[in-house]
Amino acid sequence: MASLRDRTQYWVDRTVVKGMTAAAGWLALVCLAVVAPASALLVWTDNRSPDTLQGKVATVWRTVGQTLRIGGEVGPPLRMVLSVLLALVSLLYVSALVGLVTTAITDRLTELQRGQSTVVERGHSLVLGWSEQTPTLVAELLAAHAQRRNSAVVVLADRDKLDMERELRAVLAAAGVRRVRLLCRRGRPADPAALARVSPAAAGAVVVLPPDTPEADTQVVKTLLALRAVVGDTRPVRVVAAVRQTQHVATARLAAGPGAVVLDVDGIAARTLVQCVIEPGLSLVLEDLLDFAGAELHVHRVPGLGGRTFAELRAACADACVVGLVRPDGSPLLNPPPQTVLGPGDAVVVLATNETPPTWNGTPVSESPPPPPPSPGQAATASAIHAVPRRVLVLGWNRRGPEVVDGLARNGWEAVRGETPPIADPADRVLVLGGPDGHPDPDEHTLVTLLRLRAAEWESGRRSPTVAELTDARHSPLAPVGPHTDLVVGGRLVGLLMAQVSQTVELAAAFDELFSPEGNAVRLRPATDYVPAGTEASFAALVEAAGRHGDTALGYRPGDSRIPLLNPPKAGTRRWAHDDTLIVVTTAGTHQPQEHPVRPADTSALP
Repeated sequence: MASLRDRTQYWVDRTVVKGMTAAAGWLALVCLAVVAPASALLVWTDNRSPDTLQGKVATVWRTVGQTLRIGGEVGPPLRMVLSVLLALVSLLYVSALVGLVTTAITDRLTELQRGQSTVVERGHSLVLGWSEQTPTLVAELLAAHAQRRNSAVVVLADRDKLDMERELRAVLAAAGVRRVRLLCRRGRPADPAALARVSPAAAGAVVVLPPDTPEADTQVVKTLLALRAVVGDTRPVRVVAAVRQTQHVATARLAAGPGAVVLDVDGIAARTLVQCVIEPGLSLVLEDLLDFAGAELHVHRVPGLGGRTFAELRAACADACVVGLVRPDGSPLLNPPPQTVLGPGDAVVVLATNETPPTWNGTPVSESPPPPPPSPGQAATASAIHAVPRRVLVLGWNRRGPEVVDGLARNGWEAVRGETPPIADPADRVLVLGGPDGHPDPDEHTLVTLLRLRAAEWESGRRSPTVAELTDARHSPLAPVGPHTDLVVGGRLVGLLMAQVSQTVELAAAFDELFSPEGNAVRLRPATDYVPAGTEASFAALVEAAGRHGDTALGYRPGDSRIPLLNPPKAGTRRWAHDDTLIVVTTAGTHQPQEHPVRPADTSALP
């Protein structure tokens, strides 16, 4: 049998659900049941209260009225009813006013918390969409804006604002940037109304990321169409977008309109894997080249340098490395022939530590180190070198596999697919691809395969240079790697590349060439290819030596370290050893001494 407390609670519940009128009536009765006896007790225990019963009752009524804010007037019944009516009207007005103000404040706070307020900024970097590249991209944009005053980075994605801020808070703390505002707003990037709230027409750059969904490229195309609908074609905005699959690049470029840059995530990842297989240790160099920490590529149009040759520019630049030129039509000319002349409207591509224009010496003076002794490797022809069998054991497979195999074949490498890590006599190189496609966590295969590789190497005692593909940078600390293993985090590289291109759109074509396994690309060469072992020389001397071989030096990597040094000081000298590596931009293939005269300066062909 139900207790009295349960029956009372059940009765109250049934009464409350009958509506506002019933609830207000019972609330009034409860208040009177408490206030009236308490007021009577106060009056009857007060020595100053009237002596007559009528006076005490009137005093009790006044006390109840003042407590419940219902007037408490005494006199004829009509006067008492009117006073109660006026008090109720006043109470209703005040309550309604307080409710309206409270609701407005609550709605505004809720709107702010949900990230639905309007952003009024100019010159900000706008990130549309959310993916694994977002933290990397935001971190680089914050670093790029660090030297600017009153700047902001805005993120618009269909995620909870508090979740985005929570995930990016660590990025903001690591960047250590206080002058840049990081603003997160919630909304679908493909929704024109949501886009209008983040002021895309006033943005300095708009970056469109593919989400982590199967229909990612479709969402990118819809976002680009919505962006054009909001901004219009009369006020072009610098747009950098990325699609995951190569087959959707052409469609995305049509949606983005003229002047936009659309990057191919799969193509970049495949070409990077090919480069890292060919050049073990290149992944750290590419990351250092792409991030905004340390040295990165800049484009400068410097007056007074017209008519100088590329060789003179390279020698005259005191605190940066001259990498190439940008023609007036925007086409890059990386590592051009030494006699290429800087013409009107041309810009200079330099590797420098900040956006400040480098220092140019009036009369370039360079030291010439002694030439390196001839070696059997230099006498070999390119065809003979490519004839040497070179194999890559490919473990795992995904949609980028065919493009990787094709790129390796064009560079003289044979790709052999395998299912299990080798126990003995491994291939010259090992490539671990993530996957398979559609797996919720493609990095699981990479981590397990690397673990098995380490066990096989331990048993056989032989180690092969290994390149492993990861999609999420957070898994890098988990990977069981050694000093001979390169981790290529495709999402991180794409995020770094998008940040660079969003700030300097002229670099898009330059990076496209540098990331290609063919043509001019970043390569690692033994320092002894340029100077004899044991030579005491400055980095400026190595720059000149590399130039005589048709290469452009960017930095070096000491033999006792895996960390590259890009754009090191040119004045200081060091003793160059056999295990030192020079980082250069050169044509793909094996380095050969320049045996033929350079092309005339008026030709646009690359060496």
